[in-house]
Amino acid sequence: MRLSDLEKTSKLIEFDKAFNAVRLCGVDEAGRGPLAGPVSVCACVIPDGVVIPGVDDSKKLSEKKRELLFEQIIAVSDYCVVLIDNITIDRINILEATKLGMKQAVEGLKTTPDHVVVDAVKGLDISVPFSSVIKADAKSYCTAAASIIAKVTRDRIMRELGKAFPQYGFAKNKGYGTAEHIAAIRALGACPEHRTTFIKNFIRAENSNVR
Repeated sequence: MRLSDLEKTSKLIEFDKAFNAVRLCGVDEAGRGPLAGPVSVCACVIPDGVVIPGVDDSKKLSEKKRELLFEQIIAVSDYCVVLIDNITIDRINILEATKLGMKQAVEGLKTTPDHVVVDAVKGLDISVPFSSVIKADAKSYCTAAASIIAKVTRDRIMRELGKAFPQYGFAKNKGYGTAEHIAAIRALGACPEHRTTFIKNFIRAENSNVR
């Protein structure tokens, strides 16, 4: 039997109740794997008692559903989105860039949360107690909400970059290493929005697999 949107969201809310926090903050990112664009990180606190049916891991939702939920979430939540650009990612690596974004996002909230639930990432440099939970975006209500905000924000940015650099297909591939995207890089070289370290590693791995 398929669960309704309300039933799915209610399960996530029940998971969050175990943390016994008045202001529970979910933190998630979008864009750790692409070859171009920023990594988008969101910290989100939804007020106790506010239920938005349909909130779930952003990867499980259609683009249309994500966009709809995005507007509903930002209308009621305390949230902060931080973008760490490709230059910084190349300089300090994607894990450290993600952790930096998470720290800045939590610190950017209007008020301090009681507890933070982070999707998988450990070792955050924040003053608030936090729990690193594997697949938190599929288990925790506030983290799922953060995943939606992070994903929609980044997708909108990549669509805009697609207008500036149409030859790479960013509007469609969102910076991920599709065959068409790699072909464009090989033919044209990288643009200013590409992560050069990612491209080098991607092509090195691709060439190794050919041998």
